[in-house]
Amino acid sequence: MNATDRPRFAPDWLELRERADAAARAPELLRPLRERLFAQPAPAGLDGSRGLVIRDLGCGTGSMGRWLAVRLPGPQHWVLHDHDPLLLAHAGARMPVTAADGTPVEATTTRGDLADLSAADLAGTSLVTASALLDLLTREEVEDLAEACVGAGCPALLALSVAGRVELTPSDPLDAEIAEAFNDHQRRTDQGRALLGPDAIAAAVAAFERRGATVLVRSSPWRLGCVESALIAEWLRGWVGAAHAQRPELAPDAVAYLRRRLEECAAGELNVEVYHTDLLALPRPVSGSA
Repeated sequence: MNATDRPRFAPDWLELRERADAAARAPELLRPLRERLFAQPAPAGLDGSRGLVIRDLGCGTGSMGRWLAVRLPGPQHWVLHDHDPLLLAHAGARMPVTAADGTPVEATTTRGDLADLSAADLAGTSLVTASALLDLLTREEVEDLAEACVGAGCPALLALSVAGRVELTPSDPLDAEIAEAFNDHQRRTDQGRALLGPDAIAAAVAAFERRGATVLVRSSPWRLGCVESALIAEWLRGWVGAAHAQRPELAPDAVAYLRRRLEECAAGELNVEVYHTDLLALPRPVSGSA
């Protein structure tokens, strides 16, 4: 597997969803995360200085960094990982410059595949983060990620993984069939990689717990109404499009369904809940870890 095997995401889509992502993230996971990060002095960082070193895997345009950096105190050095140089440029240019207590936040970018990360690579890392990433991984890749984090004694905050559940109001007779086809698409085999899709959270919980980590999970749903009509419309196109790609026999019903739903969205009559899950894994500290 290499970086070119990964799906590419348009910056416009990531920007469109950022506000909904921020509202959905589970803030109740921050307290146990802070307790762990500040239970003992931070280790020396990548440059030998003291402070948090946070690696954001598949960072996209950097929305996790913009949300989390200002909610953690103390100096922070973010290492933004992605295979897409365009997204890295967006992320690096828009990171916060100060933490919750006004201390400095710095960021560097690195291009590469997260599957290449090992426990040795995470030495000196205080926290690994990722958003909307787990469901794009295979079971082997999730196991490797858990192995690297637990081996380094490094906590992992893995947010906004699809849960396989969507609720639309008002309902439509085709909702369940579209949702089922979409979930099957999320679990497809892509270029030889069997993606986990909605099964990713269960796989990650098992992988971390099997290695002795404490794992906390919380629901983090998008709750979208008329204010988010632009996001709903773009999400609908992608959701129905993936379902249609998975089950071509859905045409022409899927085309008519999408037209109906977009009309409802444009009229401000459609509300959508898209369920996600946030996961915090807390491995046992190892010598030299935070």
